[in-house]
Amino acid sequence: MFSNRTNWRLAPNALTRAIEEVRASGQEILDLTVSNPTEAGVQLDPEVVLGALVNPAAMRYEPQPRGLRSAREAVCHYYRESHEVFDLDPDRLLLTTSTSEAYSYIFRLLCNPVDEILVPKPSYPLFEFLADLADVKLVPYPLIYDHGWQIDFDSLYKAATSQSRAVVIVHPNNPTGSYASAAETSALNAFCRDYGLALIVDEVFLDYAHDGVARPSFAGNTDALTFTLSGVSKISALPQMKFAWLAASGPGEVVQQAGARLEVIADTYLSMNAPVQLAATVLLEQRKQVQPTLLDRLRVNLAELDRQLAGHPSCTRFLVEGGWYAVLRVPVLGSDEELAIDLVRKMAVIVHPGHFYDFASEGHLVLSLITEPEAFREGVERLLQCVGT
Repeated sequence: MFSNRTNWRLAPNALTRAIEEVRASGQEILDLTVSNPTEAGVQLDPEVVLGALVNPAAMRYEPQPRGLRSAREAVCHYYRESHEVFDLDPDRLLLTTSTSEAYSYIFRLLCNPVDEILVPKPSYPLFEFLADLADVKLVPYPLIYDHGWQIDFDSLYKAATSQSRAVVIVHPNNPTGSYASAAETSALNAFCRDYGLALIVDEVFLDYAHDGVARPSFAGNTDALTFTLSGVSKISALPQMKFAWLAASGPGEVVQQAGARLEVIADTYLSMNAPVQLAATVLLEQRKQVQPTLLDRLRVNLAELDRQLAGHPSCTRFLVEGGWYAVLRVPVLGSDEELAIDLVRKMAVIVHPGHFYDFASEGHLVLSLITEPEAFREGVERLLQCVGT
């Protein structure tokens, strides 16, 4: 009765079952995987945010496939102000409810069934579900670690085939926190020209550089057909507002062709709602209040992690440039999932095992740096009591 594309394993995994069992016992759990800023003690002014949604203009239905122009202009203003992208035309923007929806539009635009998308490894597990729903095959290319994370271009070239249609870059990567360097950007553009591929760049964590130095956005990339994705979920810590976008850039003619086709895809769904679009300027402005708070928390938690790791030389962390996560390298005494389950049951601490993010080997745990500092400090202490010995 059901399609093969939804033939997923739907039963809870062993880690989820262990968490449910410990919670059912009444024991308090410290969650070091919190990724929802609304559950991490990050507060915006509700009068400002909710007030922006009360707009009489929302009573009029004005369907625009790309999204209301005023909202797209607000996004362009964000890029000019925060990332010095001065030539982004609102007509090259298309609004979506989420970056996941933007991915699905792009996959449908570029791929026939069984065509291939090249994706980084390690990276976020959501790609598998999006690819399944679009009947697209994912082909991984590795990131390698040598005094920081880097794209393995030899492996990237070997991964490309006649069925390849695009390469995904996460800038900065989730969970490694590594940005694509200027040299890597140049090499990626050359790779895309060599194989006739598009670049799909996920920049949801772009604004969270730990050193405070703004990184360039791919929204200004013109050397290859590029689709840059982001939204207020991370930029303004407002995931509940469901406001995201994709920006197309590159050689003029192919960008126009892509835009015309994307407009038909978007017109088929018309998923964006009017109140959120009309509030776009206010929602994006909220980043100026919330980002300093989050960046301070990221730095405080990372410093606390380093302080505690100094007393446990068997555990280290990878260098991280940006984003909300840190990756620990721990002794391999079994699988990462078994270790994560032990931490829940013995120490009442939740972490993500590395295999959730497709790490190539065992011995990796992923922690969220936006966890509230007291919970983070205590959770790391418990983790290292179990693992560091």
